[in-house]
Amino acid sequence: MAFVEKTGKSVDEAVAAALEELKITAGEAVIEVLEEGKKGFFGFGRKDARVRVSVKEAPAAEENIAAPAAPEKTVSEAASEAVSAVKAAADVAAGALAKKAEAVKADAVSAAEDFGKKAADAAEDLSKKAVDAKDDAVDSAISALNALKSEHYGRERGERGGRKEFREPRKYAVNDEAVNAAREFLQKVFNAMRIEVVMEKFINKYDGSVTLRLHGADMGILIGKHGQTLDSLQYLTNLVANKNSDERVRVVIDVEDYRDRRIETLTRLARRLADKVKRTGERVALEPMNPHERKIIHMALQRDNRVTTLSEGDDPFRHVVIELRK
Repeated sequence: MAFVEKTGKSVDEAVAAALEELKITAGEAVIEVLEEGKKGFFGFGRKDARVRVSVKEAPAAEENIAAPAAPEKTVSEAASEAVSAVKAAADVAAGALAKKAEAVKADAVSAAEDFGKKAADAAEDLSKKAVDAKDDAVDSAISALNALKSEHYGRERGERGGRKEFREPRKYAVNDEAVNAAREFLQKVFNAMRIEVVMEKFINKYDGSVTLRLHGADMGILIGKHGQTLDSLQYLTNLVANKNSDERVRVVIDVEDYRDRRIETLTRLARRLADKVKRTGERVALEPMNPHERKIIHMALQRDNRVTTLSEGDDPFRHVVIELRK
């Protein structure tokens, strides 16, 4: 069976190159994906996809064997043989139709999968181009936010000298002046990023915290990977709001209800990993998370009698571990 192996940035690209070299269509080929390939991150760790494409073998033609001359038969024998021949021919025809139907079905499935992959690749390509075309001011603003948070965090760690401190529970209050300072700070950030954002203010009557919900186009850039940019923005906003405030003010920033969706995502993740721990008996360590997200994992599994959760490591690399309850 003739075949070729090709590589490409994607499976579709590698298959297209192989089909072109073999001068056949997708319906005439047997496609085997050897490696899916990886896109990497900013060009690092990218790995090409590799496929093996071969030509389908044509079904062997049935040999026509001449039957020896039969002696003359009676009318009843001839009729019986005719009936048998008709039945045999019907069986052969039915089998051929079934095989053809399966082949058509397989081609249809292959074509649908090929179309789906091409559509997904096209959408991803358009999305990447849209992100790449974003003004450089966005990246600069996000980098500045993360840098400021890291600098302030490092300064706090240095002042504490690495010692754990036991603090009194924080008391939150609603201070209009502090909230206005927070909103002004956020507006300056959005102006620097050249994006238009609508802010809504909500006050939690139980703890006095203030939630600023942000709405607008391209809000994904304010969230970042797993909400890291949003957390940095919220952290710095609280520093600004409490700079000149005698009472602690807690400001929560949410983008298009991302916080609620994140809670649902982390809850599902915790339960799925807990099932894995119960099935394999091996502990599972999650990726580093902030205190709020670690609390979500703990709460999601606090009623599970078979597993327990604990936090390990130091910030900002502190993470949750799920293991069997002893």
